[in-house]
Amino acid sequence: MADILLIDDDALLRAVVAIKLIGAGHQVRCAGDGGEGLAMALAEPPDMVVLDVMMPVMTGPEVLARLREEPATAQVPVLILTALDGAGDRATARHAGATAFLTKPFASDELLARIEAALAAPARLHDAA
Repeated sequence: MADILLIDDDALLRAVVAIKLIGAGHQVRCAGDGGEGLAMALAEPPDMVVLDVMMPVMTGPEVLARLREEPATAQVPVLILTALDGAGDRATARHAGATAFLTKPFASDELLARIEAALAAPARLHDAA
């Protein structure tokens, strides 16, 4: 069981993803914006972060950059979960230190598989490329 911090401004998506993750045996904490999520991650570092890109207060890339700057969260796997699907979006996530990237809409099985893979081998995307 992993402690997963889900940071997304879409309340319905948070609820659906949280249910799936809890059903898979994980503990889930949720934040509705980047600022809240960053504060939660720094206060109690999770085993993994699932992070949206377009959010109020702080964007996903801003949160990811701050997570990578802090020793307590620098190596925490981060799955970018976003509606953006351009090559530039993936490159930005890779450069920022994301572990994995998944576009919305997504299949629940694919989400769980990416999370399990990231937890098993938390090398960042740019380390694997």
